[in-house]
Amino acid sequence: MAKLTELIDSEVFLAYSTYATIVLLKMMLMSLCTAYFRLTRKAFANPEDAGVHSKGEGAKKFLRTDPDVERVRRCHLNDLENIVPFIGIGLLYSLSRPDLFTALLHFRIFAGSRIFHSISYLVPLPQPCRGLSFFAGFIVTISMAYRLLTTGLYL
Repeated sequence: MAKLTELIDSEVFLAYSTYATIVLLKMMLMSLCTAYFRLTRKAFANPEDAGVHSKGEGAKKFLRTDPDVERVRRCHLNDLENIVPFIGIGLLYSLSRPDLFTALLHFRIFAGSRIFHSISYLVPLPQPCRGLSFFAGFIVTISMAYRLLTTGLYL
């Protein structure tokens, strides 16, 4: 049985750490994109935010939804729904001693699919671009979970 320090020092864990950081930073960037679109479209969800642009009754016109803001928000929510499971399952997967090549393939496909998903959501590119990129990342996470359930966990 390997010591935890050996697992954490492994190339697979370092690769996981790299790609997890990339997708987490990308997800954080979506927060900035949402703020940018809210400011440039002057579409705010909270009265105190709208009050920065106008006072009193004039602020109410800035309390509205905007299609571009909502599109960025949906992209960010999709990141939350997919990156969070990847972080948890990927961590367990990386500590289960997978082959480096296979692990890198999983991590790279996932990171690439999430980046392409955001691009296809924000540009927007025609379907099935966004759908295919979503399913590529989803299947990678399922693949890692399947490997964990079939080789490393006690059921």
